[in-house]
Amino acid sequence: MKKFMYSILAVIIVLALAVIWLFNMPVFGRAPEGARLERLKKLSNFKADGTLDNLSPTPMKPDSVSYWDMIVGMIKGNENSSPKKALPHMVPDFSATTKTKLIWFGHSSYFLQIDGIKVLVDPVFSKRPSPLSFIGTGSYAGTDFVKAEDFPELDIILITHDHYDHMDYQSILKLKDKTRLFITSLGAGAHLEHWGIPAGKIVELAWGEETIAHGLKFIAAPARHFTGRLFTRNQTLWSAFILQGTKHKLYLGGDSGYDTHFKKTGAQHGPFDLAILECGQYNSYWPLIHMFPEQTVQAAKDLNAKVLLPVHWAKFSLAMHSWNEPAIRVTKQAKLEQFKITTPLLGELVVLDEHYPSEEWWLD
Repeated sequence: MKKFMYSILAVIIVLALAVIWLFNMPVFGRAPEGARLERLKKLSNFKADGTLDNLSPTPMKPDSVSYWDMIVGMIKGNENSSPKKALPHMVPDFSATTKTKLIWFGHSSYFLQIDGIKVLVDPVFSKRPSPLSFIGTGSYAGTDFVKAEDFPELDIILITHDHYDHMDYQSILKLKDKTRLFITSLGAGAHLEHWGIPAGKIVELAWGEETIAHGLKFIAAPARHFTGRLFTRNQTLWSAFILQGTKHKLYLGGDSGYDTHFKKTGAQHGPFDLAILECGQYNSYWPLIHMFPEQTVQAAKDLNAKVLLPVHWAKFSLAMHSWNEPAIRVTKQAKLEQFKITTPLLGELVVLDEHYPSEEWWLD
């Protein structure tokens, strides 16, 4: 009996050590503390429990939906959740230019060059948007045409929030030594410092705050979403960013459900030459934290944007809809609204005022 008890105790100790090791893996990042936490505490949406809130009440799910409903929906799946063949792409053109150009790599990762400054947004080039390489949905065939090592020296990496499909540990490790500055939402810099990026290379912004970096103006704007890399949510902020150059102004949306903040931002900061907005990974089970494609078009109109680029699709299946449903629905709505939309292939060049690809390549 005593031998059996010792065996049970040994198993418990091993499991406890495994849990401690797992939760201390650097990929999970680090919670804000010290001066960073004090800045967060001064925000109007900082709550007594130490977490941040949205501008409007934003439950993760409707009261009528249970977590069991979500699990069953995920298990049931969708046979069209991934493309049947490799997605087409073009070889990215990273050459220097004085024009404002953009290259999208699928999901929410894209490269910008504006006023000659090279900016990479939400770089995720790992196989899965997950803390562990062997857990979670894999990227679609054909979307691995570019790797973190392929990028030139970068002036700025901008990260909208700390979710794994926007803030990828492995990609950042590969890019940090070729990047002059990181800009992110307040609190998320704690992860970057934990990963070896000097504090002097990190700028964190709360909603309404701005910074000038390499001649470009960045303003953090409200979004309707949430954050978290482990169990505790909303210890760091989630934001959209306004990017102002000498000739063009862009709205970099990150993740957000639809709400009145789009119209307020449009009135305060618009018009925008281009709005880059999410249109995928939605579901009626979580209707407030991601937009449905029709809402994406409305948000672009609210922002007073000239052109819409819909993202957050075409690389990972993080919801139950068909892989190309976001593109089908958002382009249909844009046509109904007679709103200008650009839908480049992965890797294809968008040049503001000159070239807005609109091929419906997802229907092939």
